[in-house]
Amino acid sequence: MKVYVTRSGGIAGLRRTWAVATDEQPDREWWEELLGRLPWDERSSCPPQPDRYVYEIRYSRRRVTIPEQLVTGPWLELVERVKQVETTR
Repeated sequence: MKVYVTRSGGIAGLRRTWAVATDEQPDREWWEELLGRLPWDERSSCPPQPDRYVYEIRYSRRRVTIPEQLVTGPWLELVERVKQVETTR
């Protein structure tokens, strides 16, 4: 399965997408554990702020859109790891 992280917005309004095939990673169990504990069904009441990023995260049939200021805890861990793994390829 692939995890997609798309970042859009910011001052320039650019869009960037990173993707990682979790089942091809040497630490596949770590990915499965993290993806299983993410609060996919929680909805934020916090609107995006001007000139900040918005993240869309997709995995299987799950999809969530999160304003940058709420990308914390396990969401931040996932976003940073996806960006890091794709960058090292």
